[in-house]
Amino acid sequence: MSAATLCVGLPAQVDADCRVLLLGSMPGIASLQVQRYYAHPRNRFWPLLADICGFDAGLAYEQRLRALAVAGVGLWDVIGRCERRGSLDAGIVRSTEVANALPALVATLPGLKLIGCNGGASLQAFRRWVLPQLDDPPRVLALPSTSPANAAWSLPRLRQAWQPVADALAT
Repeated sequence: MSAATLCVGLPAQVDADCRVLLLGSMPGIASLQVQRYYAHPRNRFWPLLADICGFDAGLAYEQRLRALAVAGVGLWDVIGRCERRGSLDAGIVRSTEVANALPALVATLPGLKLIGCNGGASLQAFRRWVLPQLDDPPRVLALPSTSPANAAWSLPRLRQAWQPVADALAT
């Protein structure tokens, strides 16, 4: 088995008027190398959110982040630092996980309606590290991963499963 590499996550992309906070577990190697969320070319995150929020998935990265913010969507990850073997969530060494300061962030977001966990590892880490620290959490939703490792889920099927995100943004 390969040696674990120390991974340090990306900064939060969250505005004060965030209504939906989407959380990954820890960015993959491709994302960490370029310091951009969901940078792997086969990840369906950007096409999916472009459809939900009504912007062009081909926009430059900074424009996509801005479009999410305008729509009321924030991005971050549950895990801020960990050791991981490879790029998959299964390679995260659980004993090395250090959570991001999500309880403090959530406390600053009065309009937050929904926290969506992009994939099972994100949800498990959220339940382990964050949920016990939240007094009155908003709705927390498990969402199927947009990762290319979740190839069994087509983009239309993901779009249907992610409909609660669109619903939360519409209200």
